[in-house]
Amino acid sequence: MPRSLRVVAPAALIAVTLAALVMGLSIGGAAAERTLLDPGAVVRYGMPVARTLVNLAMAGLIGSIVMTVWALASEQAEARIAMDLAAGSAAVLTVASAATLIFTYVDVSGQPFSGDSAFGAGLAQFVTEIELGQLWLIELLLAAVTTVLAFAVRERRLTLIVLVAAMASTLPLAQQGHAAGASGHAQAVNSLLVHLIGAAVWLGGLLTLVFLARVVDRSRLAVITARYSTLALFAFVGVAASGVVSAWLRIGSIDALFGTGYGQLVVWKTAALVALGIFGAVQRTRLIPRIADSVRGGRIFAWFVTAELAVMGIASGVAGALGRTATPVALEPVRDQGEGISPAEWLTGDPLPPELTPMSYLTGWKFDLAWSLVCVFGVGLYLAAVLRLARRGDRWPVGRTIAWCLGIALLFYTTNGPFNLYEQYLFSVHMLGHMMLTMLIPLTLVLGAPITLALRAVEKRTDGSWGGREWILWMVQTPFSKVVTHPAVAAIVFAGSLWVFYFTPIFRWAMEEHLGHQWMIVHFLIAGYLFSLSMIGIDPVPYRFPYPLRLVTLFATMASHAFFGVTIMTGSSLMLADWFGAMGRTWGATPLEDQSTGGGIAWGIGELPTLALALIVAVQWSRSDSKEQKRKDRAEDRSGDAELRAYNEMLASQSQRDQRAQSRGR
Repeated sequence: MPRSLRVVAPAALIAVTLAALVMGLSIGGAAAERTLLDPGAVVRYGMPVARTLVNLAMAGLIGSIVMTVWALASEQAEARIAMDLAAGSAAVLTVASAATLIFTYVDVSGQPFSGDSAFGAGLAQFVTEIELGQLWLIELLLAAVTTVLAFAVRERRLTLIVLVAAMASTLPLAQQGHAAGASGHAQAVNSLLVHLIGAAVWLGGLLTLVFLARVVDRSRLAVITARYSTLALFAFVGVAASGVVSAWLRIGSIDALFGTGYGQLVVWKTAALVALGIFGAVQRTRLIPRIADSVRGGRIFAWFVTAELAVMGIASGVAGALGRTATPVALEPVRDQGEGISPAEWLTGDPLPPELTPMSYLTGWKFDLAWSLVCVFGVGLYLAAVLRLARRGDRWPVGRTIAWCLGIALLFYTTNGPFNLYEQYLFSVHMLGHMMLTMLIPLTLVLGAPITLALRAVEKRTDGSWGGREWILWMVQTPFSKVVTHPAVAAIVFAGSLWVFYFTPIFRWAMEEHLGHQWMIVHFLIAGYLFSLSMIGIDPVPYRFPYPLRLVTLFATMASHAFFGVTIMTGSSLMLADWFGAMGRTWGATPLEDQSTGGGIAWGIGELPTLALALIVAVQWSRSDSKEQKRKDRAEDRSGDAELRAYNEMLASQSQRDQRAQSRGR
């Protein structure tokens, strides 16, 4: 392996990135001097440079940690080098975030940089009172915390904490962008979040390979590269899909694609993405086998990776320029559009949808890219595991596959269909979606037994790294898992979450904030899944109640749900009155009537999945008794009814003793 690879490859990435950035700023017009409140050339160029460094550093941070968690042996030098790269990237991210924060303040305030107290006071006000400044301050703090963790943590399982912190640092960035506060903000945030994480794993993973190439032999490098290639494939799908969504939201027409500077930059970035897709295909089909088999494999790898990083530099530089270029479609925050907006737009950022009708449950859609990809990957990975078992000669029940696919289909419908479209405006639709997320969808997913399938289909690793099988086995055996999967705890969380969520400020947070809404979906999915798993699951858990106690638990949760539904249905005050009661709807039931309908849904429709759970438990109980009886019958057949003979002999012996005792008594 060429000794200069560690220097040449990152240098090529940075040089091409900066060149593409400068070119993109020129094409998009962001480098031109402004007619009003021009911040100066230093800010016009310095801010996008600092922002691009944030992206590159985040890629190095996330990509190297993901590789450590997924592809590398924790006890070897390869993992140490990857974590060193993560720590260095986190430090660069912290510095670049601080620089971007200052550049952003100078840019939006029009105040020249200085060291006097007035500048400091203005900067303090910017980071405490203005949303953009608050986001950059949060980004800076998260980067600093991640830096400390990356330097301090080296144990395999604790590395997950560093990964979570690194992923969290993408959230403030995803809430910025051109579409912040504009109509379609939720879709834009999720799309940008997918784009940031996908690009980070893709670019950062490749950088990790560059730094590992000198410490591993060619056969080991081939194995690690193959694992990276799988990650890169998923990243490519996410980046491509999110790029299409983002471009569509900002361009709006084919004419703008070629007739505006923003559109031209999108074309350049698309070309770079296509080229990177070709690089990925060549890497999987041609490069990986040659690394280990060819004497020149190391040199071929070095040239290939350097060229791929250069193309990634083009995409990164153009992306940095796009962030500073005016979009063809004006994405002005809704609340800045004056008096023409409706109350619904003021509250939610989106216009009020048309009247809800029965047909709306088929025609009403509001797509969410992040959850769409979760569903696509969920079905794809499950079917791939089933096919692997089939090729190996093993069978997997068709019913479980159907149950899993049905659950994923319901999840897609709930997160992308009419529930997602209307739940912010109608409490009844929100409650119906809630029942889907916490009861029906988890029930079908649990019947799919994904953990059992994964443990059977995923190969065991023997090189000291942890793959899917090893992480799953660790996950189900942790003390935390033993607590949350205990039937009593799962039942309390399942039933208690309703009361805690709807009668605390968490409900308002989930309605008003994008992050709160996503937390709501994840929480209720997990709570429902753990409860269903503890009741009817096939996947392994440390403990399950006996069948009679399971039925008692189910009826107790049904009673709790019924009491909750009646409480909502008979309530005389409107929940979140300044939200559901202020939408300005002129169609449908009144907010209080709609809330009563939502309570009826929680009481009536919401009990149906729980009743289905009870029926499944009863069937499993019956089958368990049948299996136990068959087991005893087989044991008796093998032993020739030895237990029955021994029992009869014991009775005969007892009878003889009684007879002798009676004889002595006479």
